[in-house]
Amino acid sequence: MVRLGWAASACRFFQSPARQWRQLQQQLKQQQEQAGPPPRDLTLGPPCPDVCKMLSPGSRRLLLLLLSLWGPLLRRAETGSEGQTAAELYQRWERYRRECQDTLKAAAPPLGLACNGSFDMYACWDYAAPNATARASCPWYLPWHQHVATGFVLRQCGNDGQWGPWRDHSQCENPEKNAVFQDQRLILERLQVVYTVGYSLSLATLLLALLLLSVFRRLRCTRNYIHINLFTSFMLRAAAILTRDRLLPPPGPYPGDQAPTLWSQALGACRTAQIMTQYCVGANYTWLLVEGIYLHSLLVLVGGCEGDHLRCYLILGWGAPALFVIPWVIVRYLYENTQCWERNDIKAIWWIIRTPILVTILINFLIFIRILGILVSKLRTRQMRCPDYRLRLARSTLTLVPLLGVHEVVFAPVMEEQARGTLRFAKLGFEIFLSSFQGFLVSILYCFINKEVQSEIRRGWHRCRLRRSLGEEQRHPPERVSRILPKDPGPGKVPTGRALSLGTLPRPGDEASRVLESYC
Repeated sequence: MVRLGWAASACRFFQSPARQWRQLQQQLKQQQEQAGPPPRDLTLGPPCPDVCKMLSPGSRRLLLLLLSLWGPLLRRAETGSEGQTAAELYQRWERYRRECQDTLKAAAPPLGLACNGSFDMYACWDYAAPNATARASCPWYLPWHQHVATGFVLRQCGNDGQWGPWRDHSQCENPEKNAVFQDQRLILERLQVVYTVGYSLSLATLLLALLLLSVFRRLRCTRNYIHINLFTSFMLRAAAILTRDRLLPPPGPYPGDQAPTLWSQALGACRTAQIMTQYCVGANYTWLLVEGIYLHSLLVLVGGCEGDHLRCYLILGWGAPALFVIPWVIVRYLYENTQCWERNDIKAIWWIIRTPILVTILINFLIFIRILGILVSKLRTRQMRCPDYRLRLARSTLTLVPLLGVHEVVFAPVMEEQARGTLRFAKLGFEIFLSSFQGFLVSILYCFINKEVQSEIRRGWHRCRLRRSLGEEQRHPPERVSRILPKDPGPGKVPTGRALSLGTLPRPGDEASRVLESYC
């Protein structure tokens, strides 16, 4: 659907970088002295803005034509597609406009209420009955008219005899351009399915992991408290993105100005969801940073008190995102208050969100390199006792990647405005897949296959079996009950058998090794 008022199109057209605007302003000043009064035959549309009043009548008509046809038509006209240049295209459009006005003058107005016949700078509209959908053949001045000769432009006539503010010229779009848009839209829809599955799976596993870490008291420590907050940030991010997608139109580029428009009732809810999404994504990155800072402090400052910094970690994890999300909301509302705020046409505003996230990614990457250095030195000292230290190093490295979000570094130097074609979709696919499944991987690595968590689950399971056995009115002999729980090896002794397979405990006093064992 396309906005009829060419003034609104002019506003979107002139939302270009400041440099292009200054160049256009200089050209308009040169024509200001030649500008005359607006012609009477162009009073069918809204009042002309100040920029258009500075143009001469001929330049104004050409500008209206270009704004109506938009970018795809301009590119084809400039390159001489279909054997037409911009001058030839303008001549054909001018002839079409005059024929339309002559036809409307010769036609007798209908009796009663009706929408007036008019030329909206794109197509010629005859008189239409109220509360009906009028249609006009695709304009013959289009360079690709031979491919869309059977198509129609649609426009709604209201009950009050006034034309609606939108028209649908999808049947008259360039078929070659539409094919490209359809291919890109199909790719984006598939990517949306991928990250919907990823975030849904992450949401389910993170909820279960959060319950496990919260229920067992023996797991309550600073490290697991940070894990709980990280899991919560992943859950909020997944829930916010899935909620926002329910309020947004389907993904994909749209030819011309056919991007779906939200009703004002849904616009507020959509923008609120967009704000919450930006906050939750920012909180997720800051909690990844907290994980890196905490792990680095344990390895470098061994022996410090962990609990003293938990409050600082909470303030950093949940408070820091508000420091850049709130300014972004204010600036966005003042300077780019369009639709659901899902498009970032003014890149300077988007950098308010992007810069802190890039900083957290860079810091976590440096922490990751530092931790790898410590890990290599520790494993090399055990090389004689652990011949597979390279395998353990690779496993530990892969384990730390989702915890610190190191995968974000791969395409971090590639800006969105620079990515085009295959590079753009490669960046989207890589980031969308790993970001959506990152919560799932973290919950698996740091909860479900964690030795401490598995030990507590077995302990709780044995405890439940014991309670169930004691409540069966002594139908089982005492020796069977004694088999339910493993024998206590005694204080200071390491359990044998199956418990030993969970991994050997580090030597007392080797604090750095204990920390690495708990994470890697």
